[in-house]
Amino acid sequence: MPRNVSILGVTGSIGRSTVDLIARDPDGFAVEAITANRDVEGLAVTARQLRAKVAVIGDATQYQALKQALAGSDIEVAAGSDAIVEAAGRPVDWTMSAIVGSAGLKPTMAAIRAGATIALANKEALVCGGDVVTAAAHENGVRLLPVDSEHNAIFQCFDHDWPLRVSRVILTASGGPFRSANIETMRHATPEQAVAHPTWSMGTKISIDSATLMNKGLELIEARHLFPVSAEQLEVLVHPQSVVHSLVEYVDGSVLAQMGTPDMRTPIAYTLAWPERMATPCERLDLARIGRLDFEAPDEQRFPALGLARAAMVAGGARPAVLNAANEIAVAAFLNRRIGFLDIARVVAGTLDAYDPPAPESMDDILIIDAEARAHAEQAVVRLN
Repeated sequence: MPRNVSILGVTGSIGRSTVDLIARDPDGFAVEAITANRDVEGLAVTARQLRAKVAVIGDATQYQALKQALAGSDIEVAAGSDAIVEAAGRPVDWTMSAIVGSAGLKPTMAAIRAGATIALANKEALVCGGDVVTAAAHENGVRLLPVDSEHNAIFQCFDHDWPLRVSRVILTASGGPFRSANIETMRHATPEQAVAHPTWSMGTKISIDSATLMNKGLELIEARHLFPVSAEQLEVLVHPQSVVHSLVEYVDGSVLAQMGTPDMRTPIAYTLAWPERMATPCERLDLARIGRLDFEAPDEQRFPALGLARAAMVAGGARPAVLNAANEIAVAAFLNRRIGFLDIARVVAGTLDAYDPPAPESMDDILIIDAEARAHAEQAVVRLN
C-alpha cells in the first residue's frame, strides 16, 4: 500500500526536494495535503504533479487565483492560515513540516495531534516550543524525525537504546560565506554576499542564518530537545567541505560520523522511508576526489550569534523563543537593507536584554512571547537607524 503523506511548505527548498523524491516513486506514496505561503503557480503545478487531494495557500487573498489554477481538477482548494492548520491535521502516515519560521508552529502541532510521523524541518517548532512540542509528541505517540542534515546524521549515529553510552554530540558547520572573512568585510557585507552559501543550496533566511552561524546555534537548541543529552555535551565544529554532517562520541572514545554529499534529499529520504531506506539520485561521495577534510573551532568573536544561542539554550525557558523571534526580525531587516550584517546579532542581543518573560506552558504562550519579542526586536532595529 502507498504511504499517505502531506507536505507543509511544498514550494520551499525542502518541499521541492521532497517532491522530487516522491515523484520518482508515484506508486509508493499517496499525497493528502500540500501547502504553500504565496506561490500559487508552484503550488498548483505541484498539486497536479502529485495528484494531491487538497492544496492550501497561506495568503487568503490568493484563493481565487489558486482555484482558477486548479480548475478542471478534482483537487480541493483552501486558503488562509487556519486552512493550513486544518490540512496539517488530516490523518496521514507521514508529514513533512517545512514551513519556515514561527508560522510553522501551529501546523506542526496539528500534525502531531493527528498522530502522523513528523519529518521536522521547521526549526522553530523545537527552538520556540521544545518542551511543549516534545510533550505533545510523547502524548500522541508520535516520532519526530529530524530533517536537518546535522540532526539527521546524529539520529543515524546515536545509540537510542543506550544513551548513557554517548559522551558528546558534535554538530558540524560549513562556516558559511564569511568563514575566513575579517570583521571589516563582514561589516560591509551585502545580502547578496550573505546568501551565497559555499556548499548548500538553501532558502534565503536559512542562508543568512548560516552566514551568521545563528543557524548552528538554533540547531544546538533543537538537538537539546531531540536527543537525551545535556547542553554541556553539545558542541559545534566548523567543517567547510560539508561532508561530515555530524559526529557522536561514545564513552570508550569511539566517534561515529555520518557522511555524504551536501544534498538535502539524503536526510529527507531517510525520514520518508524510515525505518527502511530508499534509493536517491544524490551524487555518491568520492573521498579520493575530495582529497581532504578540514575542521576548526568556531570563532564566537566574529560570529557572536552562536554564543547568544548557546546561552539561550542553557538558560531555557522563554529565552530560545525570544532569540528566534528577534533573529527573524533582524534577518528581515538586513535583507531589506535597514541594518548591516553585524547588526543582526546586535538586534538579537538587545532584544534578549530587554525582554525576559516566563517560560511558556502552551502554544498560546509561545505565540504571545513570539509576538512581543518581535515588537522589541523591531524597536532595536529602529534604534540602529
